[in-house]
Amino acid sequence: MGTTNTTTVAPPERVPPGSPPAGPRPALRRDGRAAGIFLGPSVIGLALFTLFPTAMALGISLFDWPVFGERKFLGIDNYSHLLHDPVFRRVVLNTTLFVVLYVPLNLVISLGLAVWLSPRIKGRQAFRVLFFIPVMTPMVANVMVWRLLFQPGGLLDTGAQSLFGVHAPNFLGSSSWAMPAIVAMSIWQGFGYNFLVFSAALDQVPQSQLESASIDGAGVFQRFRYVTWPMITPSIFFATTLTLITSFQVFAQPFILTQGGPGVSTQTIVMYVYNQGWQFLSMGLASAAGWVLFVIIMGITAIQFVGQKRWVHYDV
Repeated sequence: MGTTNTTTVAPPERVPPGSPPAGPRPALRRDGRAAGIFLGPSVIGLALFTLFPTAMALGISLFDWPVFGERKFLGIDNYSHLLHDPVFRRVVLNTTLFVVLYVPLNLVISLGLAVWLSPRIKGRQAFRVLFFIPVMTPMVANVMVWRLLFQPGGLLDTGAQSLFGVHAPNFLGSSSWAMPAIVAMSIWQGFGYNFLVFSAALDQVPQSQLESASIDGAGVFQRFRYVTWPMITPSIFFATTLTLITSFQVFAQPFILTQGGPGVSTQTIVMYVYNQGWQFLSMGLASAAGWVLFVIIMGITAIQFVGQKRWVHYDV
């Protein structure tokens, strides 16, 4: 009689309630620790140099906080002072005017040049480098050069006399011309960054889709409107948001070109913060003005992010 081999199957091991499920949890924990190590320096820097100063500025804005002397709690009196200060209202208007002029012109010029260079023409890379040079050049050096151009007897004034026999406007000494002069200098300084962003986005547009649209009879503007534009809207949104944020923080250009003048016609919010803090030594009022600027930037950025759902296409 033969023997019958029977295989005994062990019952599945019962997992005690509350124990972690089997799987790649140890690997995830190791990845989490590694991510924490790499992110740690950035998080610490953000906390020390951004979050903590921002919170401190909010606290200081509630005090009469001279650099030297007794500090007194004022509550919201500093904000009330800003609300009724005609100089601060003019400063907010100046900053808004700069943003309204600078942002659209920067984006239009950047996008226009990027579209012009989007075909793979000869010397394309050289143009990219040339347009980006002002961004890499120190701001103070650029402003000083433009100051020499704008001042009476400068290159623009001399050129106007040679060509037309008249003097150029006193760009930096006129309340009507000073802000446009600052905007022109700022566009020259900053358009190269957005130009590279748009140029990289245009390089990602599939040529096959453009060729298909051309075969279907779409013209140049129709191809840009219905094929290119939807594909580059994420880059346009990024450039618009970043340009808005930086334009509200404009400081070096009016500070060096006009010192905020004539009068206060080109003084910006950041210049007002600087003057209150370091000239008049009123840190409480300077912090309050800084927080007003912070709220303005955050509000406009929030509107941008909410509004992007209507025109930004991420899945094209």
